[in-house]
Amino acid sequence: MKKILVTGADGFIGSHLTETLVRLGYDVKAFVYYNSFNSWGWLDHCANDVKGKFEVFVGDIRDPNGVRSAMKGMDAVFHLAALIGIPFSYHSPDTYVDTNIKGTLNILQAARDFNLSKVIHTSTSEVYGTAQFVPITEEHPVRGQSPYSASKIGADQIAYSFYTSFQTPVITIRPFNTYGPRQSARAIIPTIITQILGGKKEIQLGSTSPTRDFNYVEDTVRGFLSALKATNGIGDVVNIGNGFEVKMGDTANYISEIIGTPITIKTDELRLRPGKSEVERLWASNEKAKQLFGWEPEYKGLEGFKLGLKKTVEWFKDPENRKSYKADIYNV
Repeated sequence: MKKILVTGADGFIGSHLTETLVRLGYDVKAFVYYNSFNSWGWLDHCANDVKGKFEVFVGDIRDPNGVRSAMKGMDAVFHLAALIGIPFSYHSPDTYVDTNIKGTLNILQAARDFNLSKVIHTSTSEVYGTAQFVPITEEHPVRGQSPYSASKIGADQIAYSFYTSFQTPVITIRPFNTYGPRQSARAIIPTIITQILGGKKEIQLGSTSPTRDFNYVEDTVRGFLSALKATNGIGDVVNIGNGFEVKMGDTANYISEIIGTPITIKTDELRLRPGKSEVERLWASNEKAKQLFGWEPEYKGLEGFKLGLKKTVEWFKDPENRKSYKADIYNV
């Protein structure tokens, strides 16, 4: 499998995955979202050693014809294109159904028609909702506590149905919270970093008590690659998680220590999810990934988390990297 399509290649994880695939010698086609600025998202700022070494397809994952054109001639696809902002899903849930469910259907239909060797579909730990038991295994019930998570549950089920109905070779990767360079300020870690580096000592956050299982982006990318190379796992859902939980408030304090700026945390009502929609606890079991793919995180536990945070902070310290971030505005 040498010809690889990456949807959502213009985004945070997708751009890192695209760069890694190019470096490994794959023939990569990057599916980026059409816009009038002809922007390729983060691929406009890709590393010099991969510039010009991948094909770019500009389209819209919601358009079946465009998806078919992009998929033709491919051996495998990494499907990452999605709307992921949870607050925006409260505002515009219809767009999440169109993008996340129908977009996934378009990928699966084309993969079936063109007999692709592997479809690696991206899920999210948000589908589990607040943990009913920990660590969370793939057998944990799913619960759509936000329109975003509900749309991803729908996409996951569409993917599974194509495996059971048509033998489409789908693997569903379920990353827990990925962080690192290029992540959107909609996420908590870039929100904290950009506020502190912007000179603020009173940091605006939502709820600080929920826990998350954070993956450094390099580990998440290795998880995707392990699924591509694996000879098993077809039809399975596989968590890609650290196996470590940390509170949001503690995360803010770790970042404060790394940057060297004392902070106080203020709750911003706009950043709070509706009460029953907040996912209070996420903590992954990664045993299945170890067994099926031989994958495990390199940035393990608290020590690995702090190392990943240091690397992330260093990237954000470059003013050029922060130019497109608006630290004074809440990113929905």
